[in-house]
Amino acid sequence: MKPLIAVLLSAACAAAQADPFAPVAWLAGCWSQQGREAGSVEHWMAPAGGVMLGMARMLKNGRVVEFEFMQIRADADGRLSFVAQPQGRPPTAFPLLRQAEAEAVFENPAHDFPQRVLYRREAADRLVARIEGRSNGQERGIDFPMQRTACP
Repeated sequence: MKPLIAVLLSAACAAAQADPFAPVAWLAGCWSQQGREAGSVEHWMAPAGGVMLGMARMLKNGRVVEFEFMQIRADADGRLSFVAQPQGRPPTAFPLLRQAEAEAVFENPAHDFPQRVLYRREAADRLVARIEGRSNGQERGIDFPMQRTACP
């Protein structure tokens, strides 16, 4: 029988080596935005080097009307943050608030709007991204339903 300290140290080492991206790895791939013009997509690369890279674009009348560069980064302790750069603006970080098997919620209470960014897997081929928070004293939320699609 192993001494208790050896068991505890072994468990601690295993937890420290756990993949911080495991709860969000399902996000990797290409997603078409439902209810939007064809070509309105969000693409996420698989985690590598401590980061998942993503980008999104929204089309209207055949023209890009919105785009965003995104990251999900792991810090030295393995804590995740969602980093957004809509329209190429400077990056804003939203640290991970909570996670479940099919959901990740990131929050930055100091940001104007949104203060929260959520990704929720509804099925293997469907997800909803959501931004929410307070704007002009009112609670707001915007859903972005998506369907997994083949990557170009």
